[in-house]
Amino acid sequence: MPEPREPRPDESDPAIAGTGAGGAMDLATSEGSTLETGREGPDSGGPAGKPRSLWSDAWHDLRRNPIFILSGLFIVFLVIISIWPQLIADGNPLSCDLAKAQEGSQSGHPFGFNGQGCDVYTRTVYGARTSVVVGVLASLGVAVVGSVLGGLAGFFGGFWDAILSRITDIFFGIPVVLGGLVLLSVVTSATVWPVIGFMVLLGWPQISRIARGSVITIKQNDFVQAARALGASNSRMMLRHVLPNAVAPVIVVATIALGTFIALEATLSFLGVGLKPPTVSWGIDISDASPYIRNAPHMLLWPAGALAVTVLAFIMLGDAVRDALDPKLR
Repeated sequence: MPEPREPRPDESDPAIAGTGAGGAMDLATSEGSTLETGREGPDSGGPAGKPRSLWSDAWHDLRRNPIFILSGLFIVFLVIISIWPQLIADGNPLSCDLAKAQEGSQSGHPFGFNGQGCDVYTRTVYGARTSVVVGVLASLGVAVVGSVLGGLAGFFGGFWDAILSRITDIFFGIPVVLGGLVLLSVVTSATVWPVIGFMVLLGWPQISRIARGSVITIKQNDFVQAARALGASNSRMMLRHVLPNAVAPVIVVATIALGTFIALEATLSFLGVGLKPPTVSWGIDISDASPYIRNAPHMLLWPAGALAVTVLAFIMLGDAVRDALDPKLR
């Protein structure tokens, strides 16, 4: 009759028996790994430590950036008063009284009156609508045209890439203000569309180069090459793999350029070739007030201050978005 043997340590405890070679050490290691991966913290991407995507990670950083919050709140306020200026200004920006020309602040008219007797406060509020419309539409047009041309040139390369690069160099050699003086001086329309078209015409090369460089970088990655090896079509690779990963630099540049386009519209209107009366514009008001800066400085300071703060807000917003989307700055 065989003698009974003593059970081994890994057989005496069912919890340890299942660990195999290594016994309690393997169990402790596996439990520690399980607890570590199951822990959720403020910097974890979600349950079980799932990493965040680029966009969710960027939004996570933007929500904690005071510059983004302040500039975003001001831009939201600017958009609201652009759509409904009656919320804070119940007057008519085209209603003027020559008897009050160049008068200072009065009850109900905190910014005073301009050289034609129009309320400066009302015109400053209504001027935000023109600036926002020009800036947003010009930025969208530049982003779309530049992204399409630059993305296609960077993806396919070759002859078309060389042609686009030379055309881009030609447009880069045209001074923006001088080009506006030449092209817009023959336009008689008082709408915003000629100014927007001019900005898109001379603004797309910058976005095009950014998009081209981003696409060239992305298409060399392994996941794009794997999709190509698996037989994915060019359109599928562009829409599913290249575009989502290459669009971040374009968004950053377009956001910063929005403030630049607002300043450019004011500059062209100041020079008399941009928007024209009866359109209400900060550039027009600054141009009309410049001869009276010594006698009535309030006519110039309020629209110029609104323009400066608006441009600064969009530039700060673009800088915050750039810092959040650039992995090298983490």
